[in-house]
Amino acid sequence: MASSYKAKELLERIEYLRKYLIEVASLSGYTSEESVQVSQELDKLLNRYQKLIARKDVYHMRKNTKSDEHRGVC
Repeated sequence: MASSYKAKELLERIEYLRKYLIEVASLSGYTSEESVQVSQELDKLLNRYQKLIARKDVYHMRKNTKSDEHRGVC
């Protein structure tokens, strides 16, 4: 439950930064210092989200594999 809440918070922050980056880049250019900083922060959050989702997928795969083994499914 905590990881899904964390994922939701990350997605909200990602969406906010994505919109903010579009605004900043359109006003001051894609290579402005502020645009680059916002872009880098957005990249960090996207990477964190990807890692969180990957861990969740691995957990579910392991859980399903173990339950299949107990039922005798190969």
